[in-house]
Amino acid sequence: MIEAIGFFLLGFVLMEVSGWAIHKYLMHGPLWMIHRTHHEHSNSFFELNDLFSLLFGGIAVLLIVLGVGELDYRFWMGTGISTYGMLYFFLHDVLIHRRVKWLDRPKSGFLKGILKAHQAHHQSRKRDGAVSFGLFLVPRKYFKQKER
Repeated sequence: MIEAIGFFLLGFVLMEVSGWAIHKYLMHGPLWMIHRTHHEHSNSFFELNDLFSLLFGGIAVLLIVLGVGELDYRFWMGTGISTYGMLYFFLHDVLIHRRVKWLDRPKSGFLKGILKAHQAHHQSRKRDGAVSFGLFLVPRKYFKQKER
């Protein structure tokens, strides 16, 4: 059981770390033409950028399917990635961007810091000049900022 928890956490953490690197170096690099749709205003519910979620979700599903027979490391890493994806949807699409208007934006605490970091990321609508590329791992300064 400890091994399963370890692989679950590994999948989750690797998603945040690789997501940060992919976001900074690929999405704000050679894949900007796709990711740009997330930095531009749109009246559409879907963005071309949503293809990245399908890619990451597809990897998670593949790992789960390959590992479900034996409940091996692939299954647990896939569920860790899936859990990350569900939290990403909730934090990023529901709380931050309000693509689904289930809840109000956070007003205090950890979630408010994540919101501030993401708002700072979106201050630049260009490929270069963006900051804060992670979802959970964001600079401490966003949790200490005073309201303006």
